[in-house]
Amino acid sequence: MAQTGIVAEVQIIDEGDHEEILQMVNGFRVLPGNPAPLGATWDGMGVNFALFSEDATKVELCLFSNPGGDYRGYDHRETRIVLPEYTDHVWHGYVPGVRPGQIYGYRVYGPYRPQEGLRFNPHKVLVDPYAKSIVRTTAWDSSMFGYELNHPDKDLVMDTQDNSKNTPLSAVIENAFSWGTDH
Repeated sequence: MAQTGIVAEVQIIDEGDHEEILQMVNGFRVLPGNPAPLGATWDGMGVNFALFSEDATKVELCLFSNPGGDYRGYDHRETRIVLPEYTDHVWHGYVPGVRPGQIYGYRVYGPYRPQEGLRFNPHKVLVDPYAKSIVRTTAWDSSMFGYELNHPDKDLVMDTQDNSKNTPLSAVIENAFSWGTDH
C-alpha cells in the first residue's frame, strides 16, 4: 500500500557561525545536498539525490522497501521525501544513512498542460533518468499512461491511477571500484 501522508519536522541547528537546516521526514534526516552530480550518488555515509526539471514545482523522492527477487510480489511500501532544494533547475537533497541497493523513483509535480508540452503527473512514479541501475521492467497496464485511455478528449485528461507497482524503479549503486592487489 502506498503511503499517502508526509510528515515533516524542520530543525535549526546552530553550529557556531552557521545554521544547518535539517528536515526529518518519516524517520529520514534530509539535508540540502548538492545539485551535482545528477542522479543518486552514494558517498559512504548517505546518498545525494539530484534531478533536473526546469518547470517542476515540487519533486518527491520515493524510497521503496527492498523486496528482493523480481521486485513485483512484495508488500509494497513507499516513503516519500520532498527534495528540499532547487538550484539552477535542479531539485536536490542528501539523505544520510541511505545505502547502495536502496530502490527509488520520483514523483514530479507541476502543470498539466499538454497543449504546451507540460505533462506533470504526481500520480506516476518516474525512473531516475540518471540512474546507474534499473531493477525492474515495465508491467504495462492503464496505470502506466499519464492520461486517461479511451477518454473522448484523448490525451488531454490526466490519469490519476498510481503506477508504482508497475513502473521501472532505480537503485542506488556503489561507485567505488576495489582494485584489490592490482595497483
